[in-house]
Amino acid sequence: MAWGGGPARERRVLKAGHSSIAVTLPKPWAEAMHLRPGDVVVFDQNDDGTLYLKPSPGGNHPHVVPPFAVHAAMFQEPGQLERLVAGAYRAGHDSIEIHSDEPLNTERLEEVQGVARRLLGLSVVAQEPYRVVLQSFIDPSKYALPQLVQRMKMILVALVEESERSLERTGSARTLRHTSLAEETEKVHALLVRQLLLASRDWSLAKQIGSPDPRQLLVWRVVVQSLEEVGHLLEDLSRSLQDHPSEARGIGFLQALRDFKQVLQDVVEALVHPSLPKACAAYDAAADLGSRVEALPFPSRRAGRRNAPPRLPPQGTLRRASEKLRTLAEVAVDRAVAGTAPLTAEPRP
Repeated sequence: MAWGGGPARERRVLKAGHSSIAVTLPKPWAEAMHLRPGDVVVFDQNDDGTLYLKPSPGGNHPHVVPPFAVHAAMFQEPGQLERLVAGAYRAGHDSIEIHSDEPLNTERLEEVQGVARRLLGLSVVAQEPYRVVLQSFIDPSKYALPQLVQRMKMILVALVEESERSLERTGSARTLRHTSLAEETEKVHALLVRQLLLASRDWSLAKQIGSPDPRQLLVWRVVVQSLEEVGHLLEDLSRSLQDHPSEARGIGFLQALRDFKQVLQDVVEALVHPSLPKACAAYDAAADLGSRVEALPFPSRRAGRRNAPPRLPPQGTLRRASEKLRTLAEVAVDRAVAGTAPLTAEPRP
């Protein structure tokens, strides 16, 4: 269990009645599950003799979660409402209510509507002069972790392929596909974070979406965050190569991109389906990729516009992304060594 450590994880068996025995439940877990005296819990026995304990789905009192309320007057700076709504969504709130003592202006309404469009399953269900209500229609049990992680990988692969096309093009053709891919990355990342936080509060949901051992949720939070950072780096790389492809032509950069794409797929596969040989191979490939990217020459500095923000050359961006892959490969090795069962969603009837 994840509540405390050391002796706190041990419970003494007590005599209860004439012929029964009992074990007390840890208070933090009971509070997190909203259990009260008289509630019903369900036991499932695993093949190894361990017991899986969860609150009864229908035998306990309903736990009503109030809407996440935001007073717009307290958050006047542009972008603040957007961050609050996104944070409430990631934290697992189904209903978000924004209210104001004065009519909400057009800019504030557009900000709220914009963030709703960028989050999967979130919609504006009520819009009044002094009040806006957003509702999430996501059923968390239908979005398993392995499928979402694989979806994130597919988007990252597509971003790499956008960079490949920028190097292969000889004309002036341009594409803005990396913008839509970046938006898709943010959507999937937000949903993944939401799923992990919800599962950390509901162990039965953790099992449903593919993490039978809730202690692994922290590991997957690290994985999801690292994948998001890789996404940001690949988006920057795609934009940079579209604007300045000559900086990475003729120095082995295109092959490095293709190798990066393969290593990315291998690392995610080792994370989703733990296997020591597979994880070690992915780690070796990530380490080798890092060495080769490290050896790529940087372009000579060119005079830029005065006061223009500094721009990291493509080699530097790819180098950072490769370092993230190596970190993810280390996590894959750790999971394999720990003997974690494959991350697979529980079959549904």
